[in-house]
Amino acid sequence: MADAIPSVTQKPWRAEIRATVSLAYPLVLTNLTQAAIQATDVVMLGWAGASTLAAGALGSNLFIAVFVFGMGLVYAAAPMMAREIGARRHAVREIRRTVRQAMWAAAMLAIPAWILLWNTEAILLLFGQQPALAAEAAIFVRALQWGLLPALLYIVLRSFVSALERPLWSLVVSGAAVLLNAFLNYGLIFGKFGFPELGILGAGIGSATTNCLLFLGMALVVTRHPKFRRYRLFGRFWRADWPRFLAVWALGLPIALTLAFEVTIFNAAVFLMGLISTASLAAHAIAIQVASLSFMVPLGIAQAATVRVGLAHGARDAAGIARAGWTAFVLGTGFMTLTALLIVAFPRLLVYAFLDESDPANAEVIALAISFLGVAALFQIVDGAQAVGAGMLRGLHDTKVPMLYAGLGYWVIGIGVGVGLAFGAGWEGLGIWLGLAAGLAIVAALMLHRWVRRERLGLLAL
Repeated sequence: MADAIPSVTQKPWRAEIRATVSLAYPLVLTNLTQAAIQATDVVMLGWAGASTLAAGALGSNLFIAVFVFGMGLVYAAAPMMAREIGARRHAVREIRRTVRQAMWAAAMLAIPAWILLWNTEAILLLFGQQPALAAEAAIFVRALQWGLLPALLYIVLRSFVSALERPLWSLVVSGAAVLLNAFLNYGLIFGKFGFPELGILGAGIGSATTNCLLFLGMALVVTRHPKFRRYRLFGRFWRADWPRFLAVWALGLPIALTLAFEVTIFNAAVFLMGLISTASLAAHAIAIQVASLSFMVPLGIAQAATVRVGLAHGARDAAGIARAGWTAFVLGTGFMTLTALLIVAFPRLLVYAFLDESDPANAEVIALAISFLGVAALFQIVDGAQAVGAGMLRGLHDTKVPMLYAGLGYWVIGIGVGVGLAFGAGWEGLGIWLGLAAGLAIVAALMLHRWVRRERLGLLAL
């Protein structure tokens, strides 16, 4: 009974709700703007044709798998900074050390990542994808990959301003990036605004350029704003700090693997869809984009939970840890319940945003996408629960066991159920989506069970 959720009518809980919402909503909106950049690519590639959309989906999903792994690694900066600030409110040197070494970690990871992405065509062929689609996807990724490092550096700086509970600046920068990406992609894909018509290559160039400007914009903010510039984040940037560098990897690598397990199961679903049909692959790209947009909200709440739990953890405030975690959990799962209802109520309107319903050639893709969205609605709640649960545990620097939960839930249960239903039972794409739902449900239950037992497991010790 000690871990029951107290009434939010108590003053500390009202204060925690306000603090969490104030921190979370700019993070949510920032996530939505970043998702909007990807959605813009999907929409415009869809305008270019179903085969171009399918190739873009293959290439984008490989890139995102690598990017999310790197993002998980540098995510370690957020709980590390939050705990330092919770322990010493005006810590400067320790915060600077963490930011710099998280950037070093991003730069070290980028080199092998670039080599991997350069070989996109060979990787896709290895997984049995159609040669024509693999070749076109490689054209896209070889341009897009150069935006990887600046995107990761932007994530580090976003974590910095979030740990200081000033996330609005990241929203301002990413909001401008959405408009820039739409302008560049439309111009470069279709030859508008004086740009050459480059097709799928233009989409890669436009998005890579946008990621570079994201980082430059955020770097300008942290070096010029009075609240941030006193940290001198880029001063003597070349100086090694091996203890902090290793600390970033020790905390961040399990986060990276956790996110990689989750994202790669969705990437595996893309490859499996490609084995079924081009229509299934295109429909999956649409359905997963809709689900990804709604997921940005609990993801932002999870990021806020990491900071709020981390601040309370650094201050050795067990009651504050409980308030921060449960507040975020209720907000995240509550929102996803609402989105599930909306997806069930308006699936056709969502699909029609990506494809022209009057074109008979799109009929099969539309029907498949609607059926996939029906399953996506079912796992909205557990998807939000596992995301926020992981964020709560990261605030306690608990990352290794959640990593194991993710591996079990996604790659043993999720992929096992999906492949069995898709190819064994003959349910094809619908079976793959049901497998995804099963994996998310298991991981959510395991994360929540660990959070409830945090005191017994000794997770509150610094």
